[in-house]
Amino acid sequence: MDIVKIGKFIAEKRREKKLTQEQLAEKIGVTSKTISRWENGNYMPDISLLKPLSEELGITLNDLISGEKVDKEHYQEKLEENIISTIDYTNKKVYEKNKIIAGILMLFGLGLIFTVFTIFPSESSWGSIYSIFGLIISLIGFAKLNRKKSYIKRLFFNLGYFVLGLIILLGIDYANVKLNSVAPRFSYLITTSENMIIYKAPFCNVYRINRNTKNEYYIVDTKKSYTEETVPISPFDRDEAGIDNIIKFKNQYVGNNSNDSHLIDSLPLSEYGYVFKINSENLGLTINYHITDWYVNENQYLEKCLLYNSVSIFSLIDNVQEITFNFSSNSYKVNRKQVENLYPNYNDIISNEINKDNFNKYLENKMNDNEFIKSIFNEIFVD
Repeated sequence: MDIVKIGKFIAEKRREKKLTQEQLAEKIGVTSKTISRWENGNYMPDISLLKPLSEELGITLNDLISGEKVDKEHYQEKLEENIISTIDYTNKKVYEKNKIIAGILMLFGLGLIFTVFTIFPSESSWGSIYSIFGLIISLIGFAKLNRKKSYIKRLFFNLGYFVLGLIILLGIDYANVKLNSVAPRFSYLITTSENMIIYKAPFCNVYRINRNTKNEYYIVDTKKSYTEETVPISPFDRDEAGIDNIIKFKNQYVGNNSNDSHLIDSLPLSEYGYVFKINSENLGLTINYHITDWYVNENQYLEKCLLYNSVSIFSLIDNVQEITFNFSSNSYKVNRKQVENLYPNYNDIISNEINKDNFNKYLENKMNDNEFIKSIFNEIFVD
């Protein structure tokens, strides 16, 4: 089907009828711009307009589609040829229209997924629901591109697209969990207990400890080796105060203000604000917190913090000999000998520089034992 030839033929027959483009357009219910596009060979008239257009121009459908006056001798032959070309042209237009629709659906689906990952928090179940919904919309668009393939090929390609999309979604979710320590969007099981939420996802288990508190933290268990009973639980923000973070501040000498400040800033109670000073003569460290001690002592939180901070500082700063923790109403003092002699397994913690496993076993895990905290605190600290 030669649309340029057809366009010239339409223009020729319009002029023979002494019609302007506007007059012809009005007669068949289109705009003059549409007539101009037909005559310039940019577009082919819609199938529904072929009959009224040929009637207004005083020609047959066979003439119009041929782009010329067909003589009687070749009429039947040309008619069959035009029928085939019209069907081919129509199929092509339908396919092009489907491509546009498919592209819109795929972009909309992918855009929905991107929007969901941007707007919804990771722990929201709506995030996973809308993500799958976006993938399905995208799949519908992809399926429209494969309509010409055989049933088996369509099934194979569409299933492959969905599975690949799902794997990519799970992969992005897993990367987000690993990099940002957040709850997975695609959890197949969520368990809630008193102080944690456990998310079971395809590639990992995620433990949300101290949920909805200032010391909330996440443990991403890619090997799925922990259980609710064995996962490390700390009353503090473990990402900040845990040994994996604070060990980088290990130093031989107190008085390295930058190092000392970073260490204190990572330890619990720093969230309330503080200033510190060094007593070079006695190798002492004084930390003045901007809060009253009783304000933070729910569930022995103050005692846990002071014990944890003391053992951590003495373990990581080799020559500091005493620490004073000042609050607006009270002061708490402790020296190295008291910790070395009275805190159980202190020497195991500092063996081989710092033993991380022993640190977690004998210090971090002990912070959950209220009876232990009560007895040790009263032995070590002088009020």
